[in-house]
Amino acid sequence: MSVLYGIAAAATALLLAAALTAALRAFALRTSLGVDRPGGRRAHTRPTPRLGGVAVALATGGVSAAGAVTGLAPLGSTTATLLLAAGAVALIGLLGDLRPVGARARIIVEAGAATVVVHGTQLGLVVGGLAVLWIVFVTNAHSLLDSSDGAMGTVGVVTALGLCVCAGAEGTGALAVVLGLLAASLTGFLMHNWHPARVFLGDCGSLFTGFLIACAALLVNVEHEASASLASLFALTVVAGADTVLVLVSRRRAGRGLLRGGQDHIAHRLRRLGLTVPGAAVVLGAAAALGTLTGVLLHRGTAGVSVVWWLGGAAAVAVGLLLRVPVYGGRRRVRAAEAPRSVDLVRG
Repeated sequence: MSVLYGIAAAATALLLAAALTAALRAFALRTSLGVDRPGGRRAHTRPTPRLGGVAVALATGGVSAAGAVTGLAPLGSTTATLLLAAGAVALIGLLGDLRPVGARARIIVEAGAATVVVHGTQLGLVVGGLAVLWIVFVTNAHSLLDSSDGAMGTVGVVTALGLCVCAGAEGTGALAVVLGLLAASLTGFLMHNWHPARVFLGDCGSLFTGFLIACAALLVNVEHEASASLASLFALTVVAGADTVLVLVSRRRAGRGLLRGGQDHIAHRLRRLGLTVPGAAVVLGAAAALGTLTGVLLHRGTAGVSVVWWLGGAAAVAVGLLLRVPVYGGRRRVRAAEAPRSVDLVRG
């Protein structure tokens, strides 16, 4: 595969995602399908569709399939299986964007898709089972991270690009192509999702992105020494993981239901501290860049495993400090027109 093809494919995915996002937004507003209304769970003053993830999934999968059909970028069995499994996760996410879907049904589909991917890695029963649980956790952690304009897309672009580098170093060119296309598609989507967002990623896109990132992180590290692999997996997903831990601990301490949505994520707390919505997205992107760089260095053997303790310590301190920011009837209300949207752990 030539560099020229890679550039052309990425540009195509970016433009296709941008165009599809605009078309899906218009369709949703015209039909009222998958639209968040003002006064609901998201603090926005106008109806905003949440079907942007469909564009990301279609652009990533479509351009990948086109490359495989033309022979310019064959997928291979492992990457093709990954894309099909991610498509199944995207479908259950889309269903959740259109109508209520219970947590059990969503987790069953995610676990089934993860099992298909993990089965191809030849991991043992116990380790493979743990890998499936980890993929499901990371997938849903990215869904939770989709809590503010531009946040999930920015973190996804940064992480996908880092994993693209890792996949290239492993000699898995097909996986590197898919990850590059994912980053390009998310960039096209961000043209419509940057504050003030005109469309949201929704469960379809956030679950699709989280699943691809989790599985790709596993695939590029599966042949490496166990401690280095675990450290790299942690580093590559540290932002999404920290956000989930923050939310769960915060709700448990406040006596709130763990599955109850709320404006208590990292981006919301950064807004309470005075950052703008774009500023919160940039901070999350920078944190993801630090974690991704650490993961890439660990993957390549350039950094020792001990470096992950510094990263983990920094994440723990950040979570501890952010827990002190009041979010349940706090000190001041964020203006509705500028407030980041809230996301439920499970709709319905």
